[in-house]
Amino acid sequence: MPRIKLAESAIKTIVEVCKKFDNQESELINVLHGVQEQLGYLPAEVQERIAQELNMSVAKVYGVVTFYSYFTMIPKGEFPISICMGTACYVRGAEQVLNEFKRQLKIEVGQPSSDGKFSLSCLRCVGACGLAPVVMVGEKVYGRVSPQQVKQIIAEYVEGCSTHEAKSA
Repeated sequence: MPRIKLAESAIKTIVEVCKKFDNQESELINVLHGVQEQLGYLPAEVQERIAQELNMSVAKVYGVVTFYSYFTMIPKGEFPISICMGTACYVRGAEQVLNEFKRQLKIEVGQPSSDGKFSLSCLRCVGACGLAPVVMVGEKVYGRVSPQQVKQIIAEYVEGCSTHEAKSA
């Protein structure tokens, strides 16, 4: 995998977040949350800098990043789409919903769309089994989603973007 050179602004963000938690190794999870919130994801180069700032091994940082599903090492789209694949959702058709998102967006799970607007991931359980199958776009929850609703869900965000862009112009 190609190495990326961190921008000065990214380095500054990492240093500031680490300082906020007194560069304490015991604050690793809080640091990771803070850095991911600012940068959007945690590639290897970011993990290396965090390890350096917290005076700990890169392996330990990597182990935490890969253990918790909240953390990501690949960029997410502006509107991250997560499909619940827990038992209730799966039994009620989550796989067909996922396949329709993949078809509509022309991406696979774990990838951002070419325009950076969407990314696709699967969750183990959202905890809303009564609404199965469940889809989340960012923090918004959609319940009882059918494959036929996928196009409409995507359109909400595409139209919202073009409306926002038109107002900004």
